[in-house]
Amino acid sequence: MKVQKQQYVTIKGTKDGLTLHLDDSCSFDQLLHALEEMLSLKHYIKEAGPVIGVKVKVGDRFVNREQQEKLASVIMKNRNLIVEIIESNVMTKDEAVRLKEETEVVSVAKVIRSGQVLKVKGDLLLIGDVNPGGTIIAAGNIFVLGALKGIAHAGADGNQKAVIAASLMKPTQLRISEIINRAPDRLPIEGNEMECAYINENDEMIIDRLQQLTHLRPNLTRFEGGI
Repeated sequence: MKVQKQQYVTIKGTKDGLTLHLDDSCSFDQLLHALEEMLSLKHYIKEAGPVIGVKVKVGDRFVNREQQEKLASVIMKNRNLIVEIIESNVMTKDEAVRLKEETEVVSVAKVIRSGQVLKVKGDLLLIGDVNPGGTIIAAGNIFVLGALKGIAHAGADGNQKAVIAASLMKPTQLRISEIINRAPDRLPIEGNEMECAYINENDEMIIDRLQQLTHLRPNLTRFEGGI
C-alpha cells in the first residue's frame, strides 16, 4: 500500500502575485525541503518576465529573523519571485506588549497646566482641561473631555488617520502626524458641540463636529458604542 506524501506547501495565485501557505505542524527543516521541492517545478525557475510578488503565511508557527531569511532565500533562489511579507499568527512577548501599548486607551483625569507635557503610546482619553502652554501627545487618537486650549499632537508615530476631539476646541496648535495647524480664529460651533480635527484626502487638517467621525473613521469604535 502506497502512503500518500503529506503536502506541507500550498501555493495560490492571486491578482497581486502568489500566496504560499506553509504547514505549521512539521519541522522547519521539513518545511524548507518541501518548499524547495515545490518551487523546483519548471514554471517557477527564473526566466525573462516580470518579478512575481510572494506573500508567505506560516500559520501558528513562530519564525525568527534567521528562519525568515532562510525561507526568503529558498523562495527567491534562481526564481523570478520576491518575498513581500511573511505573516505569522504568533508573536513574541515583547511584540505583544508593544501592540497592547499602541492600541490601548489610556485614561487620565487631571488638568494639564502651562509647561506640563502628557505623552502616551496608545489613545489618550483626558478628563480635564489642557491650559495654554500645556501639551498632550499620543501615538493614537486624542479625546479631551474638557477645554483644549494648549497643544495637542495625535498620531505622533506617523498615523495620519488619528483624530483629535475636545469638548471645547480652542487650541494654540494642533498636530496630526507631521501636519501642523494653528486653529483659526472663528466662532465656536453653535450649541458648544464637541469638535474634532482630522486629516482629509488632500492632507489638510479639518475641524468639524464630532459626529462627522462616524462617517470619516468608521473603525473608530474602541469606546463602547463608538463615537
